[in-house]
Amino acid sequence: MPKRRPIYRVIFQSQAQTYEIYASEIYQSDLHGFIEVEEFLFDERSGVVVDPSEEKLKSEFSGVLRSYIPMHTVIRIDEVEKEGVGKITESGDKVRSNNVSPFPMPPTPSKD
Repeated sequence: MPKRRPIYRVIFQSQAQTYEIYASEIYQSDLHGFIEVEEFLFDERSGVVVDPSEEKLKSEFSGVLRSYIPMHTVIRIDEVEKEGVGKITESGDKVRSNNVSPFPMPPTPSKD
C-alpha cells in the first residue's frame, strides 16, 4: 500500500492578516527563527462560486517555490487528512490596535 503524502495546514499572521495555507512540505529552516514551507496546495475545484480570499491567497503565492515564515508569527501547524480551502482573513489585532491609547504616566514631582 503506497504511503500517503502528508498535508499540513499552517496558520500564521502577517501585516494584520491571518493566513491559512496548505502545503505538503514543511520544516525548520537553516535560517534561524524561520520555518520553510514548500509545495503549496490550492483547491483546484472547478465551480462557479469563487472565494475572494482564496483567490487573493493564490495570487499572492503564485510563482512562490518556497516561503520562509518567521516562527513567532506561526499560530498553529496541523497535519490533516485532506486539503482544505486556504484563506486570508483580517486579524482581530488590527481592529484592537485602532482602540489602543498609551498608558497614562503619573505626574513627575517638581524639584523646588
